[in-house]
Amino acid sequence: MLRNFLIMVTAFTLSMPPLVVEAATTQKSTKRVVAKSKPAKTKVSSRKIIRTIRADRKYQVQKAAYHPGVFQEDHPSNLQLASSKALIVNQETGEVLYAKSVDQATPIASVTKLMTAMVMLDAHLPMDELLTINEADVDTLKGTSSRLRLGTTLTRAEMLHLALMSSENRAASALGRNYPGGLTAFIRAMNAKASMLGMAHSQFVDPTGLNSANISTAEDLVKMVRAAYQYPEIRQVSTSASQEVPVYGLRNPINFVNTNVLVRNSDWVIGLSKTGFINEAGRCLVMQAEIAGQPMIIVLLDSYGKYSRIGDAQRIRKWIESSNVSRHMS
Repeated sequence: MLRNFLIMVTAFTLSMPPLVVEAATTQKSTKRVVAKSKPAKTKVSSRKIIRTIRADRKYQVQKAAYHPGVFQEDHPSNLQLASSKALIVNQETGEVLYAKSVDQATPIASVTKLMTAMVMLDAHLPMDELLTINEADVDTLKGTSSRLRLGTTLTRAEMLHLALMSSENRAASALGRNYPGGLTAFIRAMNAKASMLGMAHSQFVDPTGLNSANISTAEDLVKMVRAAYQYPEIRQVSTSASQEVPVYGLRNPINFVNTNVLVRNSDWVIGLSKTGFINEAGRCLVMQAEIAGQPMIIVLLDSYGKYSRIGDAQRIRKWIESSNVSRHMS
């Protein structure tokens, strides 16, 4: 029996190492499997993390700045305009409420006619003098049409009315052509007037604005609007809704309307207005208007879309009338 017992112990002892080795091998194998199942680590730089945190904080601050009941697009810090250049100034205090690319010179199209009107009025010419539309007034540069037929005779006052209210190019051309010394002297006077007003970044080459070389900046145009507002004749005719005038060869007079639809909107109190458009200038609008009880000068340049400048003006009025207006510069 002792012999049998010793045989059993020896057999048990000899069998131990393989079992331990197998167990160790199984453990190592298990570790390798677990290691493979873990997702690969992605290295992120500390700088990127800081930038992400800062961006997130900035976004949270912006969200917190909006007040209940105010649309995001109407918040003072988020006024979105279609016009690529814009300037809003309190006419009374000179405070700039909004500025966007105000020092960039750009074609101003028929906004030019405000300068045409001032130069003509400065000459103190008889306003009842009859002027006749002729071939020299036909647009050969852009090929635009006109309802003022060749041979149409109107008073200087009527020509001024149509040039400002309806942006009639032939009327503006006739005003410049009938200036003492002719068109050359008139253009010289336009640039002299601009210089006198401190419009250092402006240039005028014709009385209509059809030539894209008529250029200015939003800053300069605020000066021009401020000066033009001093002329009662300009205030009156630029904001009139419509005017009937007799046209050569037609039995009945033609009704001309204002190119700025806002003058026919009872929600607006507009003291001066002028629109402009050529392809190079985009849609332009300059106005003096009373908003929230304050006289404002609004300059909108190079807007895309037929009604975009009107939409911009409406957004501006709503923005100013909001209770949380603050200055925004860009």
